[in-house]
Amino acid sequence: MVRLASLIGALALAVIATLAPAQAQVGYDRPGGDYANFTVRNADPAACAARCERDGRCRAWSFSFPRTLGVHATCRLKKEVPSRVENSCCVSGVRGAGVIEPRRGPIEFGIDRLGGDYRSFDLPSDPTGKSCKAACEGDRRCRAWTYVRPGYIGASARCYLKSKIPRPRRKPCCISGVVR
Repeated sequence: MVRLASLIGALALAVIATLAPAQAQVGYDRPGGDYANFTVRNADPAACAARCERDGRCRAWSFSFPRTLGVHATCRLKKEVPSRVENSCCVSGVRGAGVIEPRRGPIEFGIDRLGGDYRSFDLPSDPTGKSCKAACEGDRRCRAWTYVRPGYIGASARCYLKSKIPRPRRKPCCISGVVR
C-alpha cells in the first residue's frame, strides 16, 4: 500500500512538472541546426520565440541582441534542439518556451524606467547590469537606474542614473532597478 502511494505521488509530480511552463534561457545560445534566420526589427526576443511557435519545422531558437548600432538583432530558427552554451549575447529556447527573463531581486531584466535622468554615461558591456546598479548605489542622489544594452541607442552600453523612481515599462533593450 505504501509503495502504491509513493508511485502515485511520483506520477503526480511528473505530470505537474510537464504542465509547468517552459522558459527561455537568457544568457545562452544554441549554436548549430539553423535552417532560417531573420532580422528582428523591434529587437525583442519574444518575436523570435513567437516565430518558432508558428513554424512547424522549428524545434528551438536563438536570439542575438544587437552588438553595435547598425547591427540588428537576429533570430535563428533550429531544426533540432542543440545543446545550450552560456553566452551573454543571446536568449534561446525550445519550442513552447516563452521569454521570461529573470526578475528576482533588485535587478529587473527587460525593463526600462524612462525619465528622471540626471546623469548618464557609457560603460563596458555587462549582461547583468550590475555595473550600472553599483554606480547608482554609490551615488546618494540616485534612486533608480537603467542600463541600456549596446546596439539599442548607441554602439556602447549606457547607464542612466535617476533622481526619481519612474514606472517600469517592458523593453528588451534594458535592465533596471530601484535602490532607494
